[in-house]
Amino acid sequence: MLQVLMVDDDPSQLRIREIILRNAGLVVHSATGVESALALLRSTGDKVGVVVTDHYLAGHTGSELVRQLRFILPAMPVVVLSGMPGIEEEYDGLNVSIRLKPFPPDELISVVQNSLNGKK
Repeated sequence: MLQVLMVDDDPSQLRIREIILRNAGLVVHSATGVESALALLRSTGDKVGVVVTDHYLAGHTGSELVRQLRFILPAMPVVVLSGMPGIEEEYDGLNVSIRLKPFPPDELISVVQNSLNGKK
C-alpha cells in the first residue's frame, strides 16, 4: 500500500489531517518543513505515493519543496493546500494539484486517494 507524506509547519493542522487520513485507512508520515520532508522521502524510497503540502511553510513555500522534490522524484503526485488564492503561478510547470482551504475531510480523503490511484 502506498503511503502519504503530509507537510505543514502548523502542528495542529498537521495532526488533524493525519488523523483524517489515518481514519480513512491510509499510512501517513508527517514533516514540518522542506528539509525534513525531503529527508523522509529519501529514506522511505518508493513507499510514499503522494505528498500533501501546505503552501506556506516556515521560511519556505510549498513551491520550493516541489522544485526540490522534482529532482529526486519527478513523477511524485503532489497536492498543495492553501488559504490564499492566486498561488497557481508559483507552481507553473510543476504538475501539482492545488486545493483551497477550508478543505472538508471527505474532500481531503478523496483527493489523496485519487492521487494514489493516478487520478487528478
